[in-house]
Amino acid sequence: MSWWRTDVAWSGAGVAWSGAGMAWSGAGVLVGLAGAADIPAMLAHMTQPLPAIAIPAELLPGDGRFGSGPSKVRADAVAALAAAAPTYLGTSHRQQRVRSVVGRIRSGIAELFRIPEGYEVALGNGGASTFWDIAVFCLVEARSQHCSFGEFSARFAAAAAAAPHLEAPDVLVSPPGSHPLPVATDGIDAYALTHNETSTGVCMDVVRPSGAEGLVLVDGTSAAGGMALDPLAFDAYYFSPQKCFAADGGLWLAVLSPAAVERSERLVGGGRYVPGSLDLLAALESSRKDQTTNTPALATLFLLANQLEWILEQGGLAWSAARSAASSGILYDWAERSALAAPFVADPAMRSPVVATVDFDDAVDAGALAAVLRANGILDTEPYRKLGRNQLRIATFPAIEPADVEALTACIDYVLERLAD
Repeated sequence: MSWWRTDVAWSGAGVAWSGAGMAWSGAGVLVGLAGAADIPAMLAHMTQPLPAIAIPAELLPGDGRFGSGPSKVRADAVAALAAAAPTYLGTSHRQQRVRSVVGRIRSGIAELFRIPEGYEVALGNGGASTFWDIAVFCLVEARSQHCSFGEFSARFAAAAAAAPHLEAPDVLVSPPGSHPLPVATDGIDAYALTHNETSTGVCMDVVRPSGAEGLVLVDGTSAAGGMALDPLAFDAYYFSPQKCFAADGGLWLAVLSPAAVERSERLVGGGRYVPGSLDLLAALESSRKDQTTNTPALATLFLLANQLEWILEQGGLAWSAARSAASSGILYDWAERSALAAPFVADPAMRSPVVATVDFDDAVDAGALAAVLRANGILDTEPYRKLGRNQLRIATFPAIEPADVEALTACIDYVLERLAD
């Protein structure tokens, strides 16, 4: 089946690009497959028995978790949570025991990203996807521009397009495997970038568009904590803790510039209707008290604080970014040497250091490969479900040991040899 082609069609305020195999709309959601003739072949593949391949124990990684989110949680962090549980879990989030953890998170993020004076750290419930709606109400004044190059960057564009109080957004589209660049445009008051597109393994530099006067809003969900960042290049850098920060999901965090706070104060204070759960000013007010507006998941907070402090103890963002780059480099180097694999992202400068995507030759069934790996305890290497490529997607977040990534490549080679028999 052919899943995509290089031509891109633009349609209205949403994202629309199609090829021989699928069509995307608005939020970048797969809305149709190719011909019905492909369906029997797909079903036949799904019912084929899994090859019985046992990978020798000496080849296996020490930890087999390579998921792109939820991601590996360090054993030391889990042990620390268990030790703290009797006086922490099940206690009030309004009291000092929990508020001290929130304080550690806010100060840890400020230290990790070396945020300038006047910038603030806010957090709230709902995950980074909730922050798209927060931005639509509290940060975009009239019209936004979006660099759309995968599932998640397209969703923010769709949220802006659906907002009745905003003008149709300017959406710059490129197919998976590449990214567009923002362009300073008259009438744009917010530029939406994605530091790392988790669905495709494409990263982009966070840079203010030359000549632009609007806010720069950056989705750092899978990049934050694993990629270098200039804090002066953005006004809002938001993310979730289930990627590089090795915790559970359900929480959003944002580093906000004074300009972002002022914009929110002006829009919300000026009478724009904002649902209470999406009120950025209310979240910021609670955050300043080391609280969240609503009850948070205490385990998530604790694991996030633990991971932040672990990264800082190892050397901070420079250390974690170098570690992730080294791990992903192992995968990309292996794929380039392989006769059966290749990095999905052609331009090395756009290859993600935290989520590596590797395409396989048509002679290889990547789905069967991932299934065999899973049966051997190597988990969550499947590609993003809506991308539909014959590939593996492998996280190389800071919590993942580079040695385990090296072991993974040996396991893939072992399975490929036996699948070919």
